[in-house]
Amino acid sequence: MSQVPGTSIPNRSEVPEHETWDLTPIFADDAAQAAAQTAIEAELPALAAYAGRLGESAATLADALILRDDLERRLSLVYLYAHLRHDEDSQNQTYVALEARARALVTRYRTATSWLAPELAMLDPALLTRFQAEDERLMTYRHALEDIARRRPHVLGLPEEKLLARTGEVLDSSRTIFSTLNNADLVFPKIRDEAGQEVELSHARYGRFLESRDPRVRRDAFTGLYSVYRQFRNTFAATLSATVKQHNALAETRGFTSARARALFEAPIPETVYDKLVATVNSRLDLLHDYVALRRRLMGLEEVHSYDLYVPIVPSVDVRYSYTEACDLLRRALAPLGPDYLALLERAFSERWIDYADNRGKRSGAYSSGTYGTPPYILMNWQGTLDNVYTLAHELGHSMHSWYTHQTQPYVYSDYSIFLAEIASTTNENLLTHYLLQTTDDTQVRAYVINQYLDGVKGTVFRQTQFAEFEQLIHQADREGTALTAAWLSEQYAELNRRYYGPALSFDEEIALEWARIPHFYFNFYVYQYATGFSAATAFADRILCEGGPAVRRYLGFLQAGSSAWPLDVLREAGLDMTSPAPITATLDRFADYLAQFGDLLADTATKGGSR
Repeated sequence: MSQVPGTSIPNRSEVPEHETWDLTPIFADDAAQAAAQTAIEAELPALAAYAGRLGESAATLADALILRDDLERRLSLVYLYAHLRHDEDSQNQTYVALEARARALVTRYRTATSWLAPELAMLDPALLTRFQAEDERLMTYRHALEDIARRRPHVLGLPEEKLLARTGEVLDSSRTIFSTLNNADLVFPKIRDEAGQEVELSHARYGRFLESRDPRVRRDAFTGLYSVYRQFRNTFAATLSATVKQHNALAETRGFTSARARALFEAPIPETVYDKLVATVNSRLDLLHDYVALRRRLMGLEEVHSYDLYVPIVPSVDVRYSYTEACDLLRRALAPLGPDYLALLERAFSERWIDYADNRGKRSGAYSSGTYGTPPYILMNWQGTLDNVYTLAHELGHSMHSWYTHQTQPYVYSDYSIFLAEIASTTNENLLTHYLLQTTDDTQVRAYVINQYLDGVKGTVFRQTQFAEFEQLIHQADREGTALTAAWLSEQYAELNRRYYGPALSFDEEIALEWARIPHFYFNFYVYQYATGFSAATAFADRILCEGGPAVRRYLGFLQAGSSAWPLDVLREAGLDMTSPAPITATLDRFADYLAQFGDLLADTATKGGSR
């Protein structure tokens, strides 16, 4: 039976255990985490003892790198446990303090290792090549040492690197303040639901209310949420402005032409990939305008507002899922990925990798987070919608990507580029869409699923590209001396929103404040990768469904690669060229095709009276 959230938000202590994650594979309890942190603090000086000695011999270099990796791996366990505990209830002051202490240790670790990259960068490449021949342990680090050489022009001197490492926590404080204010301190008003019952508004419930069939509920949730952001708009402008200034200052300090250049260099991804995404999407904004106009017509609205963009258009299909029902659906939808993949899904479900309860103080949104040697945990807030099913599929994609990488690569390559991070998650979403469309002949259900796909492209390709444009705009404006005030940010965002959604969308002044609630603006040119990732995922899913085994093997090879090669090379090995706009164009072509099918399906339903 589908789960329907109650009218009040429970405290964490009131949540059933099976709805929460099991963190004991990381540490048995808080005391074990604290002991591990104390041990790392005591061992940091051992790494510092290698400072100035990396060029002594191959053995010395190998010993230093192995010690670094060991400390970093253990530190990641300490921080993972603390941040997961903090995010499950950010009002719990014990875990606020635990996370703060772990974050402080991360800063100490960065300080203690700040000498390492500059010293490596100063070594003669020929010496590094010789060292790899002399000590086979260094062969593992071949690609990592190539990356060090690539970064050489942007590495500062030892005093400067140490200073930046020591001030890292301070430099990140604007992001921390935003997160605390947004997740722990904002108090949203109560609204009346469809039955007229007074219900407390929350981040998680906001998304559910925007899917309500009742336009009054949608409007009240929208205006209620933004009334709170309006109260704090100057504070949010200050935190965002400080973050942008940090990005620009660090880029200039390290000799980059812009914050975007620095962010994309990390991958590395050419800036032309970013520019081609924005240009390609802008060239097809007519599709988004058509989507909004079709939504207005099919919903029978005189005007379509921003709060009308999330409710499913199909009026007679109310698809709701319990968490258990969603797990069963995903077992079937992801079956094309093979038995090994399905076995991992079973572990995620049965071993409590997923924290899906909605409780007071819990971090909003959803994510996958794990580290080497731990389950790849998932946080989400279950509300029973089809969107939640897609979110679960999405985060499971992240988690499976992490798991395959961790099982295949040594620790030094156990992470993967952000550019690759959104591909596995969205491949799962595409497979879910395909399964839903293949397993029902009901025209209304099919229309509902296509509606979900259209909304996915709207939110992942169009919306994230809009965010990417805004991110570039505000960083450039700050570099040119423009003050990023709440009024200026709202004016720019409103203008961009009008251009993207077109004349069919009636303007709501609240949407001009949307910039204030987007956490990804604090992560330095992250969002464009949702759009590129969605496009790559479309190609992967198509090939898996068409080719079967060979495509699955190439795809699993992609999941296993981690950071052992440059991200564009990882994709080329799997058969994709993301320097070309072709994958983006193909995704937008599919959007156009589904848009036409959607209108036809609903016209057919109206003519025949439905097929249910």
